[in-house]
Amino acid sequence: MSRSHKYLVEGTAPEANKGHGLLWLSERLGVRPERVLAIGDNENDIPMLREAGLAVCMGQATAVVRAEADWVAPTLEEDGAAVAMERFVLS
Repeated sequence: MSRSHKYLVEGTAPEANKGHGLLWLSERLGVRPERVLAIGDNENDIPMLREAGLAVCMGQATAVVRAEADWVAPTLEEDGAAVAMERFVLS
């Protein structure tokens, strides 16, 4: 169980996480995980950030999540995910 928002609690099987999902999808797409950009803002994103080649956290992320990031994007309100994709994917 994890709280991902003031009014949202998420439940996941103990052996499943976003890192496993990233590895599963990248294998099926034939993309090496080190070529993947992952963007997260909450502690449930940490396994995914650890598996990705480039880990970006949103500006509103906690210090625990920021410690896992290679780069900190602007906040959600500042379109941080779009800024990250423009910087690292479209440029």
